Order: sequence, then structure tokens, then C-alpha cells
Amino acid sequence: MKPFLALFGRALVTLLLLVPQLSAEAVGAGARPSGGERAPIRVGVSGPFSGPSAPMGLSMREGIRIAAAELNAAGGLLGRRIELVERDDEASNELGAQIVRDFIHRDRVTAGLGIVNTGIALASQRHYQVARIPVITSVATGSLITKQFQPPEFAENYVFRVSASDTLQAAVIVEEAVGRRGLTRLAILHDATNYGVLGSQDLVTTLRARGLAPVAVERFQLRETDMRAQLERARAAGAQAVLTYGIGPELAHIANSMAHLGWQVPMIGSWTLAMSSFIELAGRNAEGARMPQTFIAEARTPAQAAFLAAWERATGSARIPVPPAA
Repeated sequence: MKPFLALFGRALVTLLLLVPQLSAEAVGAGARPSGGERAPIRVGVSGPFSGPSAPMGLSMREGIRIAAAELNAAGGLLGRRIELVERDDEASNELGAQIVRDFIHRDRVTAGLGIVNTGIALASQRHYQVARIPVITSVATGSLITKQFQPPEFAENYVFRVSASDTLQAAVIVEEAVGRRGLTRLAILHDATNYGVLGSQDLVTTLRARGLAPVAVERFQLRETDMRAQLERARAAGAQAVLTYGIGPELAHIANSMAHLGWQVPMIGSWTLAMSSFIELAGRNAEGARMPQTFIAEARTPAQAAFLAAWERATGSARIPVPPAA
């Protein structure tokens, strides 16, 4: 765990030193309450801790809590304890933006962490940017997230990310379908959120670079359970595989609808195909799905082993619902 914590700590220190409100005097001494203890560094953590996106949000929040607890046990950052200010955005763009405004103006956070859904990132990060408060996006993968605030309009960009962008994921998905499997007739199924729409556009762009175009592009709504109509159109178009951009529950309904139709073609998509809700709802129909992953819950290195042990101590369970989010 120590290599990760050292990197995480250095990143936070670097970002904290960027914040204009945190003067050199404040960094050196910190505001001191009457008891003499140096004031904590308040970090806003927002994400979906309820609803369909909750497996990602809860995994992310626990990972952040583990890192903050271990950093505090080692003396904190800049001699000050980290205090997490946590809020559930319920995967709502409007609520997510309001939470960030509250973080800035009411809670007086020094930095932000979190954000799972691409739409919420795009709706809320402008408030961090305008306030010149750095935010590290922990999970949201939309390619546009770190490209909103570019010169010459913005001299400095306060938005950072640690997750694999959809530009990267689309390249891996297409390489799996086209490069490794030799498939050329591909259908795209995506949800109607910013995540699904922008992710599908990244897939189209990546296919175009290989001289290909999807034979079908089909959209579905959140909480839609019957995907047979979209899949029947894709099959009629001669699709050899289904490329997906959505989250766990709807992805499971795609897999289940494919099984209902008796259509056995590969299902290849973004990292959300590894969500616990996909695996649980699709059951045996999830077998064979392929997706990029940035962390698999196996103790292949000392750092991974230490994190997995810390997770089990903190949660009482060895299972992580969404390991890359954690």
C-alpha cells in the first residue's frame, strides 16, 4: 500500500499548493482552533452512494477512506489531518453540481475527489475550475472531462483524473474486436446518458481510424429492461459482435436479451461490464464478456496485496463490487 499512498499523498500535496486560498502561511501553520490543533485539510468527496451507479460510488468512497485513514495514521499531509466531506449525488447532474457548489461555498473544501458519472463531471467541474480548487476525478471516464478548460480561455486547468479515459478504453475495445478477433461488422449499443453517448462517439472515431463504421448504433434508456428490439436490428444488419457503453444493470439486460434471442456473438464493452450488478443480474449470460480493466482484485504485487488486505479489514468482505473504482 505504501507506494500508492506515497503517490496519492504527493498528488494531494501538489494540488493543495496550487490553491490560491492556501497561502504559504496557512500551509506552514494552518488555521489553529482554540485548542491549538492545526485545522484539518477538508476534501470534498462526491459520488453515487445510492441507486444503480452505487456499486461504483461505494467502491470509490471506501478506497478514498482507506487512503485517507492510512495517510492520517502516518501524520496527515503538511502536518494536518485529512477530513473527508462526503455527499451522495445520486447520479443526478443537477444534484452533483449543487453539491460541488456547497463544497466550495459552505464547506470550504481545499480540494475535491470523486465523481463517478461523466454527466455529473461535466456539469459540476466548472465550479471547481472557476473557484480555482483542484479536483481529482476518481472514476468518470468521459474523454471531454479533462479537456473542458484549455488555453487560451483558461490559462490553468484544475481538473485532473486517475481513471482510464474513454479514448483509451475505446482503443482497447476496438483492438479486441478488430485486431485480435478480426471482426469488421460491429454494432454499438449505448445508454442515453453523457457517458453512453460520448463513449459511443469514441468507439465510432476509433473504428473510423481503422477504415470501419459500425453496422448499427442503438440507444437505450436507463432502467430499460428489454433490449430485444435494438439487438434484432443489430443482428439484421449482420453484426458479428456487440460493443457496449452503459452501466451494469442495463448491460445485464443486453446479455439476457441476447440469450433470449439465441444470438451468440461476442459482447465487448467498457470497464463497467465488470460491475457487480452486471455479473449478478446476467448470471451465466455474462460469461465471455470482455472489457478493459485498470485494477483486478488479485494480490500480484505487494501494493495490491496491502490494499486488498486493507479493504477486507475496513469492510469485512474480500469482495470489491467495482475494483477499478476502488
